Amino acid sequence: MKKILYITLSLIFLLGSSSCDKWLDVNVDPDSPNDASATPEIRLPWIQHYYLYAWGVANVRSSFINGTLGYVSSTSSNSRLCAWNPSQSSCTTIYQNWFLGAAVNINPLIEKAEAAGAYHYLGAAYCIKAMGFLMMVDIYGEMPYTEAMTGKYNPAYDSGDVIWAGCMADLDKAIDYFGMTQEAGAPALEEGDNWNGGDVNKWIKLCYGLKARYLLQISKKDSFDPDAVLTALQNAPQSNNDNTIVKHYNVQGDATMFTTGDPYQANVTWDYAAYGSSQRATRWYANLLTNNFTGGSGVIDPRMSKMLPATMTNIKLNASGDILSYEWRRDVGLDMMESDVRLNGGPLNASYNGTAKIMTYTITDDTERADFIASCPHPYTVDGANVAVTYPPGSFYINSSNYLRAGDTIYVNMRANSLSTSGRSVTDMYYYPTSSANAVNGTGTFFARPDSDSDILTYAEMCFIKAEVYLRQGNAPQAYTAYKAGIQAAFDRMQAKLGDWEAAGTVNPDQMPMDPADIAAYMSSPAVVQGAASLTMADIMQQKLLAMGFSMQNWNDMRRFNYSAGNIGSFGVVYRDYKRPYEFTATNVMTGTSPTDITYWMRRFNQSAHESNYNNEQLMASNPLAMQDAIWSDPVWWDE
Repeated sequence: MKKILYITLSLIFLLGSSSCDKWLDVNVDPDSPNDASATPEIRLPWIQHYYLYAWGVANVRSSFINGTLGYVSSTSSNSRLCAWNPSQSSCTTIYQNWFLGAAVNINPLIEKAEAAGAYHYLGAAYCIKAMGFLMMVDIYGEMPYTEAMTGKYNPAYDSGDVIWAGCMADLDKAIDYFGMTQEAGAPALEEGDNWNGGDVNKWIKLCYGLKARYLLQISKKDSFDPDAVLTALQNAPQSNNDNTIVKHYNVQGDATMFTTGDPYQANVTWDYAAYGSSQRATRWYANLLTNNFTGGSGVIDPRMSKMLPATMTNIKLNASGDILSYEWRRDVGLDMMESDVRLNGGPLNASYNGTAKIMTYTITDDTERADFIASCPHPYTVDGANVAVTYPPGSFYINSSNYLRAGDTIYVNMRANSLSTSGRSVTDMYYYPTSSANAVNGTGTFFARPDSDSDILTYAEMCFIKAEVYLRQGNAPQAYTAYKAGIQAAFDRMQAKLGDWEAAGTVNPDQMPMDPADIAAYMSSPAVVQGAASLTMADIMQQKLLAMGFSMQNWNDMRRFNYSAGNIGSFGVVYRDYKRPYEFTATNVMTGTSPTDITYWMRRFNQSAHESNYNNEQLMASNPLAMQDAIWSDPVWWDE
């Protein structure tokens, strides 16, 4: 199916321009498909791709909000999301790629599939339509739905509950269509399916898994039915073999997207989490992997070395400047909740010196100067307030005279290089700050390399959904069984991908499989609850968050439990040690004054500027807070 992604960019513009019927109808050449002639197997992979890109952006931007991803100090929209002082520019890309790239093609796909008797394509169309609009509700709250893509220039908005109900009905339609036998001559689903390779059973399990996910998502509502969730789970993925996972590729000369310029075949989360060198894992996230939180066991999770990047340190060079030896140092995570590092301009990216480098820092405060000297691992001289530090050849250092930033080398950026971004080979995705040396300043992270997989829906998630529902019902033994199964499934899923990387010839130790003995020891350690009676919702959600990676579902879950407010049922604080960002000042955006105030926390995104520019009257009627600062803390319908 990789060949599908080499269709010319002109095709994308044609498929996305359905209003241009007059001239599109002229050319029906099957070798140059247009809106009139594009068959289901040609249209579906583009819908899949642009949905997936919107989903990847949503994953990363919500991860800035939920405290798993951080960003260097800057005025960029992603940096402002980390500070919970969001900007309007964060609100467009998700909307744009869903509507312009994917949704605009769904009705034409449905029409062509109906005409051809291609019922499995109808199933895929209704499934992805549900996925896309459910994502819109999770992010924006209200959205044109009933009148969307009908040709109206000013479609009315629907409330979130109406969209949710319509999407659940569409999932049922999809299941029905996947159960039908296609008409003779209809294209086989495998000809156009980049997700499940035409495996109808996987699609059906995906639909039921989505039903379980979104039936659970209304856990705050009176209509929440835990038994309905469990019923859906009976037909959802039952093992990792049932996962819907999309493969991605690190390709030289890959074509690029017309909406963003990113390479088509690369991982969509990587595009936003690790394409550049500004993103960081957070300390809060790192503490979940080291169990270094209030009440934590301190046991290191074997996944830690796969999910937190590392950099070379203690590098020794020969006379020619070649690396003779080195050690790895793991990222400590950027502390967004307890540290003022970003308020002081940090963290800064590291530079590499092949020869000795002297940096002079002026530190006028005697105590701070003494503390700096005491912590300095390199040779130094002192001249009054000036401290001159000599960084030996082969060092990573911060090229700034600000002494407060000298220690920023402890923060390892998330970047992984692709063949589109100075990568050295298909299997070498290390981040090298300079092309003239083999010094590695980042090993990347499991969920965000160019050829990482996209986990759309997994058995592990289903296990954690089941664990939560059973715990809500007071059935601790069943909850505990599902909790343990979810952890094991997450390990097994990660091991499978690591095995693929090893077989492909990776040079990166962070891409090698974990030691099974380490996994077994972890599973029997205090980091994993060892009896049903001790299981808490916090335990379940910690493991679910780690299994899901950089997923918007983690933010959805946080909202369902009111972050760390501890006021949902009798579950107590579910996200331990979680706080709003240390630098938070945007009280005009998050208006609540106490963690128990629902508006104390970020609850949604503002609407896209495309809506305010072209559909403003309907937008302003959709919500009393539309396009106001406080909309960001206004709960979406299922969060109320």
